[in-house]
Amino acid sequence: MNLGGARMFTLELCPMKTPERAAFDALPYPTVVVVGGGFAGLELIKRLSGKPFKVILLDRNNYHCFQPLLYQVATGSLGADNIAHPFRRTVGPMPNVIYRMAEVLRVVPEENCVETDHGRIAYHHLVLATGTVTNFFGNQRIAHEAMQLKSINQALDIRSDFLQEFEAAIYLEDEHEQRQRLNFVIVGGGPSGVELAGALAEIRKTILKHEYREVDNRRMQIHLVDSGHAVLGNFSAKAQRLALAFLEELGVKVKLDTLVTGYDGDTITFKDGSIMQSSTVIWTAGVKGAPVPGLEPAIEERPARYRVDALNRVAGTRNIYALGDIALDMSDPKWPKGHPQVAPVAIQQATHLARNLLRKPDSAWVPFTYRNKGSMATIGRYKAVVDLGSLKFGGAVAWFLWLFVHLMSIVGFRSRVMVLTHWAWKYLSWKNTIRLIIRPYVRKEYTVDQPAGERVG
Repeated sequence: MNLGGARMFTLELCPMKTPERAAFDALPYPTVVVVGGGFAGLELIKRLSGKPFKVILLDRNNYHCFQPLLYQVATGSLGADNIAHPFRRTVGPMPNVIYRMAEVLRVVPEENCVETDHGRIAYHHLVLATGTVTNFFGNQRIAHEAMQLKSINQALDIRSDFLQEFEAAIYLEDEHEQRQRLNFVIVGGGPSGVELAGALAEIRKTILKHEYREVDNRRMQIHLVDSGHAVLGNFSAKAQRLALAFLEELGVKVKLDTLVTGYDGDTITFKDGSIMQSSTVIWTAGVKGAPVPGLEPAIEERPARYRVDALNRVAGTRNIYALGDIALDMSDPKWPKGHPQVAPVAIQQATHLARNLLRKPDSAWVPFTYRNKGSMATIGRYKAVVDLGSLKFGGAVAWFLWLFVHLMSIVGFRSRVMVLTHWAWKYLSWKNTIRLIIRPYVRKEYTVDQPAGERVG
C-alpha cells in the first residue's frame, strides 16, 4: 500500500508541526480519512476515538448540522447555532482524531489518497459520507428560482424571505399582488415539506395575525404539492391519513398527484397545464447523492449514490467505504432498492463499520443489517405522527415523543439546553423566537448557464 501520502499531508497541510501534531503523526496506526461530518461521519469518529487508528475528518464546514431541525431555523423557532455543533469541540478531546476544514476535490484510489483544496492526504481506509444535495431532476430554471432546505445558509434565506414578503405586503394596495407575495408553495410532501408547511401555517395564525395587523392574514396561503398519492410517502397509510388531516386542519392546501414542471420566479406551471402565482417556492421534492469525483464506475447514475456491498465497501475497491445517504446497498433482501436515506441508517452503518475495522482479520468482518426503529414527523403543536413497528399513532403523545427524540439526538449539551429553552418559550408564548432580518435575501437574475441543482444567492 502506498504510504507516500502521509508525507504529503505533513508537508502540504501542516508545515509547522506542533507537539500535538507530532504526537499524532507518530502514532503507529493505519490512517482512516473520513469525508463528511454528517450523522455517519460524526458517529464513525466517535466510535474510533481512542482506538488504534489515526483518523482525519474532512468537511467544507467547521460544524455538524442537525438537519432534521433545519425547518425550525427557516421558520424562526431556532437559531442556527442551536442546531450546529463545532467539529473541533468534538474532536478536541480525541488524541487520535484531527479535523481539517477542506473541500475534497477528487479521490485517487490507485494512489490511496484524496486531493483537497489544501493538498493531498493519504489513507489506509477512506470513508465517504458526503450526504445529498437537492434533486431538481434536471430542471435548470426551477433549480435557480426555487428555494432549498439542505443547509443552514438556505434555512436562513427562507427565514429572511418570508419575513421580507410580510414587510413588502404591507405596502401593496393591489389585492392580487399582495396574495402573490403571501402565497407560499412547498413542493414535496415528505417529512421536510410537511413539517415546513405546518410551521408556516402556525406563523400565519400567530405572527402574521397579531404583528402584521395591516395585512389580512387570510390572504396568506400555504400550498403543499406532491406528485404522489399521499403525503409522507414512506410512512404507513394511517400516518399519511393523520398527517393530511392535521395539515388541512391548519389550513394548508394540499395538492396530490400534481407534478411541477416549471417555475420562473412568479408563476408555477403544473403538468396538467394549470398555473399558480407565487413569489416563494420551496423545493423539498427529492435529493440525490453528492459523490466525489474519482470513483465514477461505482456510481449509480440516477440516484447519484455509490454502489456498496454488505460491508459498505464501494464497488470495485478494497479499502473505500460509503456510509449514509450516499451509499446504495441493494444486497439486503428487505431493502432491494437500497436503504432509506435517513439518519438512523447512517448512524447504524457508521457504528457497524467501526466494529468491522476493529475486527482482525478482515475475513471476520460481519455484513451490515439495518434495524428499522420507526419514523416520525411533526406537523404543528400537538400534531405529529409516529410509526413504530406495528404501533402507529398520532396526536399529542406522538408530538411529545417527537420532541424528546429530537432533543436527545442533538449534539452537545449546550445545544440541547438552548433548543429546550426556545421550545419552552414558543410553547408558552405561541410566538417564534427569532424574527430578525439580519441578512436580507436577494434574488439573483437567472442566466442560462446556471448549473442545474445549484442555487445562486
